[in-house]
Amino acid sequence: MGDSTATADLDVALEKHRTELTGYCYRMLGSSFEAEDAVQDTLVRAWRSYDKFEGRSSLRSWLYRIATNVCLDMLTAGNKRARPMDLTESTPLAQAALAPRPDHTWLEPVPDARVLPTVGDPAEAAVAKESIRLAFMAALQQLPAKQRAVLILREVLAWKASEVAELLDTTVASVNSALQRARATLAERADASPEGAVSDPLDEEQRKLLERYVKAFEGYDMTALTALLHEDAVMTMPPFDLWLRGQADITGFMATLGASCAGSRLLPVQVNGLPGFAHYKPDPENGGFVPWAVQALELSDGRITGFHCFLDTKRWFPLFGLPLHLEAEAGEVEQGG
Repeated sequence: MGDSTATADLDVALEKHRTELTGYCYRMLGSSFEAEDAVQDTLVRAWRSYDKFEGRSSLRSWLYRIATNVCLDMLTAGNKRARPMDLTESTPLAQAALAPRPDHTWLEPVPDARVLPTVGDPAEAAVAKESIRLAFMAALQQLPAKQRAVLILREVLAWKASEVAELLDTTVASVNSALQRARATLAERADASPEGAVSDPLDEEQRKLLERYVKAFEGYDMTALTALLHEDAVMTMPPFDLWLRGQADITGFMATLGASCAGSRLLPVQVNGLPGFAHYKPDPENGGFVPWAVQALELSDGRITGFHCFLDTKRWFPLFGLPLHLEAEAGEVEQGG
């Protein structure tokens, strides 16, 4: 009986760390699905080798050591996930063509709830949220794997240099030097592409902007939408590598290649620390609405600066716990409610 109680206790102790470990692995790998696999692997390894864990460190730092090794193994393939604008120049609307790239190319979206553990300290919560935003995640992916681990552990999780050195079996000096190099790389990228500023929670102006956006998008009113977009706003649509810059090209695309999205419904979701929506478009064959994209919006100075649509709905909608069909009535209720 004692053994089964101990086993159950260990399961509970390990499970407590799942969300924060998923957040760590997601930042390391840039993929929500690979992060879940990495955490599962971490917990299985911890379970199997628990008798060798002698309590020299806390259970949490032991789990992070295992998770780091799992991620570093997964990253030896050298794959760096990216956003469309990290790979190509923007395309003028006249030349817009939808060419998909394989799944492993792209930085994947993630529901906040899967990677952000509940913490009491608002400042800590804000840092955690900022560190899963798309622009920061894309910058992390440019770092060599070890630097990535050091930066996340030191800057996001606030570990001491000595703790990180112990976890990575290295010296404090080498941790500090990796952190300096990582910071320099991120600073260069930040200068090249300033990201939007989303407050947490959203302020009144941002909430009103999102309300106007939903109204403009569901009404497919391109004039209203143009007024909400920053003049340099970007639109991305993974798995396609096409991306567009500027109000005219974005609304021009929506009015032509994207015209079947007229009459859509948007349901709010929390994605990558950003406001987002599950986008359902009308289903002409069966009535109601079918999934089209998970949208993540970047906001700055009262405008939308980034409009990111993740189109692989068979993967994203179940991950976000979203239905794969909306009835017309439910859609109408959503719109009115």
